[in-house]
Amino acid sequence: MSKSTQRIIKEKQGQFKPIVYICAPFSGDTTFNTNQAIQYAKFAYEKGAIPLTPHLLFPFLDDASLADRQSALFMDKILLGKCQEVWVFGETITNGMNGELEISKKRRQLIRYFSTECVEVEKCN
Repeated sequence: MSKSTQRIIKEKQGQFKPIVYICAPFSGDTTFNTNQAIQYAKFAYEKGAIPLTPHLLFPFLDDASLADRQSALFMDKILLGKCQEVWVFGETITNGMNGELEISKKRRQLIRYFSTECVEVEKCN
């Protein structure tokens, strides 16, 4: 977390809620993965964060379409820049997630890892 974010949290004394990017598998079984993402977003919300969950933002795009998938990944990376933290869920890191994590590392965003049961772990993979 950046020093400016830490300062805001201290000044607001608990009023600040970080925007967290929910990073989890989507491709493959998109229905199951979307339902999982809903649970992860709920968990983040219950922990006092504002979840930004890309799985839920673009239902009009077809993951089976290469053009739509590329558009979604592009938009996801833009939205990622608006977040203070990235929360990674599950043991599997997909190609799309890997790209998001590389960007997060370059931006020095706080990355936290969680199991599919929403238990924080050291690091997946």
